[in-house]
Amino acid sequence: MEQLNVSMIQADLHWENPEANLEMFAQLIDEVPSNTDLVVLPEMFSTGFSMEPEKWAETESGASVHWLKSMTQKTNAVVTGSLIIEDDGKYYNRLFWMRPDGSYESYDKRHLFSLAGEEKHYSPGSKRLVVELNGFKIMPLVCYDLRFPVWSRNDLNYDVLLYVANWPERRAYYWKQLLIARAIENQAYVIGVNRVGDDGNGVYHSGDSICLDALGAEAQKAESGKAEIIHMTLSKDSLNRVRNTFRFLNDKDDFEIVI
Repeated sequence: MEQLNVSMIQADLHWENPEANLEMFAQLIDEVPSNTDLVVLPEMFSTGFSMEPEKWAETESGASVHWLKSMTQKTNAVVTGSLIIEDDGKYYNRLFWMRPDGSYESYDKRHLFSLAGEEKHYSPGSKRLVVELNGFKIMPLVCYDLRFPVWSRNDLNYDVLLYVANWPERRAYYWKQLLIARAIENQAYVIGVNRVGDDGNGVYHSGDSICLDALGAEAQKAESGKAEIIHMTLSKDSLNRVRNTFRFLNDKDDFEIVI
C-alpha cells in the first residue's frame, strides 16, 4: 500500500530575519516524526512576504538553499517551501523541492499578488512542476496561485496539490473555500500550509493550514492562530477508491495554457 507521511509546519515567521527563521525551522524540523517523507514550510519561510528582494534575495548557492540541503539529509525527507531568489538579474518567489540526496526541483510563483505590488518586485514563473514521492505525483504551487483554477487544473495526472502561503487572516474565508474547491474539482489531496502571526506591515495571519481529501473533506488541520506541526498520512488506495467511484476526471475538458 502506497502511503505518504507529511509534516506541515505552521509557524510565526521572524520578519525579514533569515538567520532567526532558519534557526527556528531547524528546531521545529527536529520535532517531526522519524517516518516523515515530506516536510512542508510556508511561503518565503526565511523572510516573510517581503517586497524588498534587493535586500533579502539569495542565489541558489546561498545559505538558505544550503540549509535546505542539510535539513533533508538530517531527516531523510523531502523539504519544500519558497524563498526569495535572484537569478540572472531578476527576483523570484521560488519554491524548492529538496531531496535528501541533494538534488532538487524548483517552481517560480506564476501569479504575483498585485494587491501588494508583488509584480513590481518579482518576475513570474511560466512552468508548472510535478514531482514524485512514494508513488504520489505532487504539484506544488504558491499562495496566490490558489485563486486561479486553470493553473491548478489536474490535466497533469497528479495526486496531491500543495500550496505554501502567507495568506492574511482578513481573507481566511477565501483560503478555506478555495482549497476545498481545488480538492473537489481536481479529485486530489490538497495541502495548504500557511504562516501565523503579524508580518512587518502589521498584517495578521491565522494559518488555517489544512490537508483535504479528494472529496474536499478535512483529513487534518492546524489550530487557527497557533504555531504547530501537523502530521498526516496520505493513502493512494483511498485516493484511487474515490477516483474509481466518481470518474469525474474522465470528463474534464482539454485546454492549452497560453502564457
